[in-house]
Amino acid sequence: MSRQEIYSPEGLRMDGRRWNELRRFQCRINTHPNSADGSSFVEQGNSKVVCIVEGPMEPPSRSQLSATEATLNISLNVTPFSSIDRKRRNKNERRIQEIITSLKRTFEQSIITDKYPRTTISITCHVLTLDGGLISAVTNSITLALIDAGIAMYDYISSVSAGFYDNTPLLDLNQLEENDLSYLTIGIVGKSEKLALLILENKIPLDKLEGVLAIAVAGGHRIRDMMDKEVRRHGELRLSKLANK
Repeated sequence: MSRQEIYSPEGLRMDGRRWNELRRFQCRINTHPNSADGSSFVEQGNSKVVCIVEGPMEPPSRSQLSATEATLNISLNVTPFSSIDRKRRNKNERRIQEIITSLKRTFEQSIITDKYPRTTISITCHVLTLDGGLISAVTNSITLALIDAGIAMYDYISSVSAGFYDNTPLLDLNQLEENDLSYLTIGIVGKSEKLALLILENKIPLDKLEGVLAIAVAGGHRIRDMMDKEVRRHGELRLSKLANK
């Protein structure tokens, strides 16, 4: 797809959104109540992710023990049919390992790990479909599944991508936009402007970076509000069930 089609003179993107509009965002928690301590489902645009959290629990091997804090294990499974681009398998596998490393670092700082010494927390994410925003969808699904598991965190980590076309910043890129533009992905702490995650894809000129970051932070706050709404909805549902027993 040519660069001319990414953003029209009328101010519309390929999927009909304006520059500052999020894709459709839907989320649920406690999707696997019988097989996990915490679980979630996140849909950002056409990207769909299921996350399963187990723990805190005793690790299978004592070598994994930390006497002072929990040990975090993250795995990311991208189904072969999830992406439009299935050709660059080796490159994609390296990319997945890089993402896992970034996520592990992010959530080790976001979970209050010293509340759970000598335990492990296992996080497994399954990417069912992928149309851009992989890191964002996975980050948001992990946040929700950890909350569902009752694991103490300092705050929500909400994530979204942003890039730019000519002089226009664009929020929440789809796959075709990611393929053609320089962009970044952030994970923002709660309603603050503190970043728990910042991944830059390609180079963004310094004079464009501030505008791209600003729109990403605003978008992250909106996603945080939608996640919080789902958490509160589920909490009220559980309370009403307990009250009716």
